[in-house]
Amino acid sequence: MFDPTIFENLKVAFENHIYDLDNIDRKITIVNRADRMDFAILARELSIQFSLVDQPDVTAEVVLEASLKDLAEEILEIPEAKPGCSLLLRFNKRVHNVSTQCEQIGQALYEVWENDIQLTQTVSFVYKQESSGLMNNIEVKFESKLNEDNMWEITPFLNHVLKTLEVLNRI
Repeated sequence: MFDPTIFENLKVAFENHIYDLDNIDRKITIVNRADRMDFAILARELSIQFSLVDQPDVTAEVVLEASLKDLAEEILEIPEAKPGCSLLLRFNKRVHNVSTQCEQIGQALYEVWENDIQLTQTVSFVYKQESSGLMNNIEVKFESKLNEDNMWEITPFLNHVLKTLEVLNRI
């Protein structure tokens, strides 16, 4: 009998919670979804991108990843291994005053996520369209891996994502 991997179980849980926020609670609008198997490195990835309802200017993307090492440790039941999935958040927001807004974004994200993150902000623009503002791609990476023991944390985690979207919309 096939036993689903940690990735598969978490994938279904994240999908259910996020789609409930869209279809039942009507708090978000899902704008993109990808479920990838990378055959070059034998890794799995789920990403779901969304914005708050009526606030499409800032998007959030939840990215769940499992590497070959994580999948192999789990499937082969390697003793002492701690398989799991990596979690990453990406936010996209237009900024006009880079130094001020990026500083405010950094402070706000550390307040919401309480320093349990690695934060990277990458600012870019489309050549000859700089006047429309710069795009800030904000990556929030979490140190610890997730497994099925973290299922109960998905709802509070997504509530923090929604709070982050609200904060970013105000900056």
